[in-house]
Amino acid sequence: MHRPARPAGARALAWVLALTLGFAAVEVVGGLVSGALVLLADAAHMATDAAAVALSLFAAWIARRPATPQKTYGYHRLEIIAALINGAVLIALTVAIVLEAVQRLGTPQPIRPFVLLGVAAAGLVVNLAAVRILHGARGESLNVRGAYLHVLGDLLGSVAAIGAGAVVALTGWLVADPLVSIAIALLILVSAVRLVSDAVDVLLEATPSHVPLGALAQAVASVPGVEGVHDLHVWTVTSGMVAMSGHAVVPDAASHQSVLDEICRRVRGFGIQHVTVQIERATLCGPGAAPAAAPGEGP
Repeated sequence: MHRPARPAGARALAWVLALTLGFAAVEVVGGLVSGALVLLADAAHMATDAAAVALSLFAAWIARRPATPQKTYGYHRLEIIAALINGAVLIALTVAIVLEAVQRLGTPQPIRPFVLLGVAAAGLVVNLAAVRILHGARGESLNVRGAYLHVLGDLLGSVAAIGAGAVVALTGWLVADPLVSIAIALLILVSAVRLVSDAVDVLLEATPSHVPLGALAQAVASVPGVEGVHDLHVWTVTSGMVAMSGHAVVPDAASHQSVLDEICRRVRGFGIQHVTVQIERATLCGPGAAPAAAPGEGP
């Protein structure tokens, strides 16, 4: 089983890594000049995001290595692990942002709003470019999607900084900064939790949401010559790579090959690329029998 490499996603991640690291340095300078803690905090956020993008880029690169006798699925699962780590880091960051914002609600600190506005506006341009670069590749894998969510969080942070800076410049109301930060953090949290949930489902080899297991079992059971189907398993190896294993009872030995061909044809109609079916003349595994072998473990 092989899957085409996805160089577009890797190139996009490389560009975004360069943009994120470059502007994080600009924000550090801007934060020191303006005295705006929000810029220094966002610089730390972007540095963390750069590390997340670097992790995603590394995972995308190593996942293209060929399978080995010890790792028969190759290294594709590393992309899922990277997505899980990125999602967990996003959740931790949102909690930190909310805690800092709550402290600022009690003790607002003065800032130089016009310097903040200038740096935040430049950050918005940089983050818009990064989001545009990753937007087309975000559906390639959970790994790229995790990096995309990090960059999207930076974009929302720039918008929040501009809004907060404008309010402070016009009204002097310092509480605007922590209030906007809390709202943006909650938006990021929703996406981060969904990303972690999807990654955990893959690692637990849950049935993919787009595969109706009942309909799949019925499609296999209705193949002429099949008298029963059992021990049906469907799981995701990595984004875009779905596998299935199962047992089909076919009493007529002469029709085994034709039945197998038809089962594979029908199963691939559900978007399943890797199909393993054990053909049996009678049920070998079932209630009271030894359990069927679990589907092949991913890396």
